[in-house]
Amino acid sequence: MDGHKEKIGQPPGTLIHTGEKLIHEPIITIIDYNQLEYNENESVSWELCTPSERTDITRWIHVQGIHDIEMIQKIGSNFEIHPLILEDILHTQQRPKAEILSDSIYIAIRAFKYDNNEILDSEQISFLIGNGFLVSFQESGRNLFGQIKGRISKELGRIRKGSSDYLAYALIDLIIDQYFVILDILSDRIETIEDEVIKFPTSDILQEIHILKRNMITLKRNVWPIREILSRLFREDSNLIEDTTHVYLRDLNDHIIQINDLVETYREILTGIMDIYLSSVSNKLNEVMKVLAVISTIFIPLTLFASIYGMNFRVMPELDFPWSYPILLVGMLILGITLAVYFKRKRWI
Repeated sequence: MDGHKEKIGQPPGTLIHTGEKLIHEPIITIIDYNQLEYNENESVSWELCTPSERTDITRWIHVQGIHDIEMIQKIGSNFEIHPLILEDILHTQQRPKAEILSDSIYIAIRAFKYDNNEILDSEQISFLIGNGFLVSFQESGRNLFGQIKGRISKELGRIRKGSSDYLAYALIDLIIDQYFVILDILSDRIETIEDEVIKFPTSDILQEIHILKRNMITLKRNVWPIREILSRLFREDSNLIEDTTHVYLRDLNDHIIQINDLVETYREILTGIMDIYLSSVSNKLNEVMKVLAVISTIFIPLTLFASIYGMNFRVMPELDFPWSYPILLVGMLILGITLAVYFKRKRWI
């Protein structure tokens, strides 16, 4: 059975578009493996989603698409999943959590990705860890765990030697590694915005700053509870978590702490960039107001002279002087130049 892989045909009328958020029919994959054997069945029916009869086999059932409620409930009945756990699996907007039961462990976390429009998107991933099996429920149909499947099929790493708890660790570790990728993308964008906000602080940059801050809040809200999940796995004495797996879970906990620190750092940087933006806009406005004030100060005395000689009094002796008009213009010009030079020396312009 080693290296064997078969594909079972899809039921008639199945509509699946794995590039979209939703798929009409769940895609179910069953992988049975141990250190010497490997068997993968793709697009199977829910009737085959049962624990393995062999005690030396680890069975991974991966369900892509959870919007067929009736089918998910049938899969749940095969594994005797508690109705409240099934409700958590189907409710995709909940906070990441862990429930440790007598015969199983339920974990729900979120996987993030950037779409083509650079919008942060996420989906809920649920794991049910049992004795010799792991059932994972993925909200969408994208190939999230292809790397893990490849490692199992090619006997890379120690997954083939471990049980369902180590498989759960490997899957969660892959999701957490994606958090670092997302943060790298956000970090690059933050550096670009930091340069742009100093040179050209526009309203578009302000909008992007708000979007990045919302992304950081979303990451914070979904990453922080994972520390609680890992802490529960450490504290609870469950026979489903082997002692050798605790080392890897502690490594995950270190990664989560690092991610939380990065998120907090980037949030502070974005707050600083917002202050820089407001300061830049204020400085530009002050520059404009200063220029307008200088121009007004120069033209106010000139306007005064023009106002005086624009009055319609009958007796204004200087109006009869032949050189009065050019003298007035020259005087106004000298006054304007004098004020401009004075403001220049004061470094007001």
